[in-house]
Parts: sequence; C-alpha cells; structure tokens
Amino acid sequence: MNKYEKVFESERIYYTKITKELIDDYLNMINDKEVANKISHNPKTFTYEDELKWVEINLKENAIIFSMIEKSTDDYIGNIEIMHINDKGIGEIGICITAKKQNQHYGTEAMKAIIKYGIEKIGLSGLELNVYKTNPRAIRCYEKVGFVQDGIGKTQEDIHMIYKKTKQYKK
Repeated sequence: MNKYEKVFESERIYYTKITKELIDDYLNMINDKEVANKISHNPKTFTYEDELKWVEINLKENAIIFSMIEKSTDDYIGNIEIMHINDKGIGEIGICITAKKQNQHYGTEAMKAIIKYGIEKIGLSGLELNVYKTNPRAIRCYEKVGFVQDGIGKTQEDIHMIYKKTKQYKK
C-alpha cells in the first residue's frame, strides 16, 4: 500500500489518489465490455495514451476521484468520484468496479465511504447520481445506502437518484 497516496479508508478498502501506476488496471476495467456497458451508452476502447491524459488532467485539476485498493491484497477494485458539485452544494457520484471485484459488496462499502467523505470532508449539502435502468444490482446498492429514485436521469434509459439523508432532501 505504500506505493499509493492514501486519502482515507473504509473497512476493506483504501481510497487513493488516481495514479499513473494504475493505468493498466484502469484500462483493463474500462475496456471490459461487461463494465463499459454499465457506465456508458456509447462504450469505446481507450488507449494507454487516453488514460494517461485522463490521469494527468484530473490530477492537475485536483478532481475528487479515488482509486479503490483492497486492503488484504493491494488489488485494484475500481474508481469512485464526485464528478460535479452544483451551486447548491450537491455532488454527483460515479463509481466503477472491475468485473473481478463485483458481487463482493465493495460497491456498498465504497458508496457509504464516499457519502461520508462528501458530507464531512467536503461539506456537500446533498448527493445525486444517475444509473441505467438495466443495472438492477447498482440500483439495489444505491437504495441500500440511502438513495431514492427521483425520476428520469440524463437520458430516458437512466434513473436519477438522490441521497435522502442530507438536509437538502429531508422531507
């Protein structure tokens, strides 16, 4: 774990800054058709140069993107991020987990951790996300950690979800 800059952790996961050292892992994840079809309406194949540029831009912009590393093995799990924060202080969450690490409850653990980080460390007033209607496992995960469906997402194939436990959304 010493080779990555740990920002915070949860029970089984270290959350580190994105790094050039993980580009091959990022590529394996994002170019996996099973994974890509859950996060993009128009999946494409990314090159090493594409990922290098993505890492460099996001590090320069100090983007809120973390790589997830399994504590027990130092294996790469995936990435989680707060992509956009609107003028009301509501952040949009995105998560991507490698096919090999899915179905092990890492998504639930990571979502809880990023919610806590966003509210306590960044001071967000709310959280939201968009998920494909065809991704029931992800929808279940998000509901389990406190998100509720709030209509259509960015396209007709998406569901918009909001985190109901923040001041912004308490009813």
